[in-house]
Amino acid sequence: MRTKDSATASAPIADTGPGAGLWLAGIGVLIYSFTIPSTVFGLEGLDPYLIGVGRAAAASVLAAVVLLSVRARFPRRDQLAGFAVVVAGVVFGFPVLSTLALDHGASSAHSAVVVGLLPAVTAVFGVLRAGERPSRAFWLAGAAGAVCVTGFALVRGAGHVTAADLLLFGALVTCAAGYTEGARLARDMPGWRVISWALVLSAPITVPVTVWLLATTSPDWTGRATLGFAYVAAFSAYIGFFAWYEGLARAGIARASQVQLAQPVMTLLWSGILLGERIDATTALAAVGVLVCVALTQRTRVDRSPDGLRDGLRDARPSRTMEEGSVTRR
Repeated sequence: MRTKDSATASAPIADTGPGAGLWLAGIGVLIYSFTIPSTVFGLEGLDPYLIGVGRAAAASVLAAVVLLSVRARFPRRDQLAGFAVVVAGVVFGFPVLSTLALDHGASSAHSAVVVGLLPAVTAVFGVLRAGERPSRAFWLAGAAGAVCVTGFALVRGAGHVTAADLLLFGALVTCAAGYTEGARLARDMPGWRVISWALVLSAPITVPVTVWLLATTSPDWTGRATLGFAYVAAFSAYIGFFAWYEGLARAGIARASQVQLAQPVMTLLWSGILLGERIDATTALAAVGVLVCVALTQRTRVDRSPDGLRDGLRDARPSRTMEEGSVTRR
């Protein structure tokens, strides 16, 4: 019976096919589409750094409970560099920089359009890390998307890129790096375990900083501020990654990341409904332009070099298998 249980639990992640991965990625995107409006709610009473760092501190408590409940093994030494990138990108980089951008005056709709380039940047990180060789058309489409977003930022900034735009650009680059490394780690362990360990490993920084910010920033826990913070802590910082990392690992980083094309449109919708923001023609046109440009990157040819293929697909699935099997036997 133990052998049978172990075999059942250890099915390779690719056996379910890319279709399941795309559905999982879609669930993650739906969760993330509420992140920016929820952050705006939080800013009504909380310091931006408290939101950016505090959400990870709160999520680390949930992560620690989950890891202890399954007696998860500590990551291997060779995985720690990847976890460092995940922590830098999705625990600190995107949450802090995007929250600061909103605090600097960027609207939820404006932020959604700029961050709409995230799927393209994630795809670029994915092909670079997996040793793929994109065609010239891929790079041209990606560059067109960058021009579209930059043009939108210039129009909104009266001819110059604002501090909020720079913060948003930094947020999407760091986030893409964190997505890519998290997906690579998710080939070796379940996606929920990747984000759980990332949050726990960062807790020695996030928890003390959060306690200090609570004591020095005089937070006003209004109903909307509390609701917004609770959402980004429980869902944006943690639960969303359960589906997102698993989806990227199963369907492939470049392919699954394009599901996030729907996120700017959904965020624009939630911004109008929840925040009462007016979505003007310029914002809508820019959003459509980003969608088209990033979609074109996925219709172009991308080859894999033999070395990159070995590196990108060198999953330690046997170790993931052994770990899951051991948990089952317990």
